[in-house]
Amino acid sequence: MVSGFLTKSGENYALTQSSQAFLDKRSPAYMGAAIDFVASPQMLSLFFENPAAFVRNGGSVGLANVAPDNPIWVKFARAMGAFTGASAKALASDVATWSKLPSKVLDIAAGPGAFGIEIAKVSPSASVVAIDWKPVLTVTEENATKAGVAERFTFCPGSAFEVDWGSGYDLILLPNFLHHFDRDGCVTLLKKARASLVPEGRAAIVEFVPNEDRVSPEFPAAFAFVMLATTPKGDAYTERELTEMAKSAGFRAIETKPLPPSPASLIFLE
Repeated sequence: MVSGFLTKSGENYALTQSSQAFLDKRSPAYMGAAIDFVASPQMLSLFFENPAAFVRNGGSVGLANVAPDNPIWVKFARAMGAFTGASAKALASDVATWSKLPSKVLDIAAGPGAFGIEIAKVSPSASVVAIDWKPVLTVTEENATKAGVAERFTFCPGSAFEVDWGSGYDLILLPNFLHHFDRDGCVTLLKKARASLVPEGRAAIVEFVPNEDRVSPEFPAAFAFVMLATTPKGDAYTERELTEMAKSAGFRAIETKPLPPSPASLIFLE
């Protein structure tokens, strides 16, 4: 009660409306799966085992050497469901305003599938190709089935760097992905995106984007530390850095906008 998580009436305690949204297992915003991942032994060891080392080295081994079939990736996908739901809906709401809705969509590192699923909802004729590790795609398919759009999904297992993406896409989704890699890795992915789009197609990036001072806003700036502790070369990139990467990959038009209620930003590339 002191922290505002509970209400009290006589001898009875109850969750507040906000607490219920995040702590009730029946809520779509339930954060229990996210805590299971963040507090997993693998993640806690990354942060606390030797923090001086990843600061000195500019990164850590992180989960880079974990096999694709390790259960941690499924745990990660389930954890991201609650985190990405609001952002996915906000992105889809933007896409829904386009004069021509996308009919062929690629969802890179699909995870729980939230972004591809929400696009499928606003664009009834859209087909979606989802790329991720094979065990993770079972979570993607499970959620697409619950949403009633699984028949429009194709599942492509493997690394986004290695598998053939195909071509002819109107929209390529790269949500919460580029921050895992260094500049060269990001440009490589963006070049694959540009080559896989139709001439008038767009790529949609969702990222936590700090200001040029790299200490504000609070969440995107702090997220850079998370990448330092958990990836070999990842980072939270500024708008200028993302723009430079996009231009290096062949994109000419870059539009950045906020993505409320998330602290993330939405970047469209053409």
